[in-house]
Amino acid sequence: MRFYLYYYNRNQNGEKMDKMKVIIADQINERGIAELEDVADVLVDTDISQEELIERIADFDAIIVRSRTKVTREVIEAADNLKIIARAGVGVDNVDIEAATEKGIMVVNAPESTSITVAEHTMGLILALARKISLADRSVKEGKWDKSKFMGIELNGKTLGIIGMGRIGSQVVTRAKAFGMEILVYDPYISKEALAELGMGVVDLETLLRDSDIITIHVPLTPETKHQISKNEFEIMKENAFIINCARGGIINEEDLYEALQSGKISGAALDVFEVEPPVDNPLLNFDNVILSPHIGASTSEAQRDAAIIVANEVKTVLKGGSPKNVVNMPVLDSETLQIIKPHSKLAEKLSSFLIQTAKGNIKEVNVTYCGDLAEFQRRDVLTRVILQEILNPILTEPVNLVNAPTVAKNRGIIITEGVRSDAEGHKSLIKMDVKSDGSEMSIEGTYTKAPKIVKINNYKVDVKPEGIMLIAKYVDLPGTIGALGTKLGEHGINIATMQVGRKEPGGEAVMVLKVDQSIPADVIEELKKLDNMMDAVAVNL
Repeated sequence: MRFYLYYYNRNQNGEKMDKMKVIIADQINERGIAELEDVADVLVDTDISQEELIERIADFDAIIVRSRTKVTREVIEAADNLKIIARAGVGVDNVDIEAATEKGIMVVNAPESTSITVAEHTMGLILALARKISLADRSVKEGKWDKSKFMGIELNGKTLGIIGMGRIGSQVVTRAKAFGMEILVYDPYISKEALAELGMGVVDLETLLRDSDIITIHVPLTPETKHQISKNEFEIMKENAFIINCARGGIINEEDLYEALQSGKISGAALDVFEVEPPVDNPLLNFDNVILSPHIGASTSEAQRDAAIIVANEVKTVLKGGSPKNVVNMPVLDSETLQIIKPHSKLAEKLSSFLIQTAKGNIKEVNVTYCGDLAEFQRRDVLTRVILQEILNPILTEPVNLVNAPTVAKNRGIIITEGVRSDAEGHKSLIKMDVKSDGSEMSIEGTYTKAPKIVKINNYKVDVKPEGIMLIAKYVDLPGTIGALGTKLGEHGINIATMQVGRKEPGGEAVMVLKVDQSIPADVIEELKKLDNMMDAVAVNL
């Protein structure tokens, strides 16, 4: 039998008051419900169907979901009064962010709710590997008493290598230090100063792999981190090393992990996440020195409680007219401002994605100049936040949004400057961005007419739509250089779709932009860099 609860607001005399309305469409902790009862009428209906939700959503000012309920475009288009969609968890895959943004509805989540829980699960897996707990448990339950088979190792004095220093990585550090472990950190997007304050050594990935006894991963799955730990990385590790992944499946190449375990190259692994979930017929299931759990790193009652409380407070803030902290889409703007923002926001996203894919090492500075009509636009701050969000999100585990982007950048030691210029060099408006990192400096300029367009790269004029797979090559403009590059790509079966060249004078430095039909592997990029007169080459996927 289906049932639901309705919590009404009442005054001191017990009379029902006309308040905002919130629907909770998935099961959340009761503490979250209690947080809302003083500001809203709360309907809890955890069995509501999509059709019923579409039919009834117009009555509500806020909706809270977890994973079951899908807040689709159809739901959002029917939501005449909806002000906020709250996801009691980290991911928002079940919410149509674009549709919500178009309608001016804020989407919030609870990114900090699982940090401690996942860190504790990581430490549990480390201990289980070090002391062979699961094997010993199974042996005793089988009636055996093989004490000599389960000789373990102490964590005290061992070196823990942490790949990724976001919220979860920081929590792992605190717990590992309590066990007397030495800490090495690899995170190309955090400042050395910030790590120094925490008393940790920041190293390159190769050093971490070579010197760590135990390695744990806490980065998002992106094109850059896909198979970040593969055959070459396993070859660098100590033979007695353990590796743990409670982040995302796909960061470790599971075929290469299998080979490393089969050959004895490393001592063991613990995985909470897999490339294919559940891992049916996965050969890793057959190893005694591999500990597996079913993606439960965030599954504790405390994490679910905290997620419910966090999103309930975000909803309360919005219903009271305030600004929430964990917005994952564009804040509410008036219709006129939104119409100006939308096309330039698309341009800012493309330019930022280009720059983050070409940056080398830690990002130090982001300089943005708004030219032409944008110099007079009063909400440039929103565009700057879009830029920071797009630059930071691919490289951090914690979600970066328009509200927290400046703070996250500041905490990472990134200097942000914003300027204006009346001259747009023949365009109605222009965005110029300069990014400085440890190993490179890159500038890009773009404009928006009917679509985003890149008009300069490192002060060389181009005319490129930022889409698809692109190769950007810096070279000396001498005969045969372009032909050699094309030949090398052809050798690897990579077809050139279009090509543009920007130069200031014949025989000098120049920039070549090619759109290609296939992805360009990292080893091919290295071959291109070794060509005569080639100064640098990088591939981006927009």
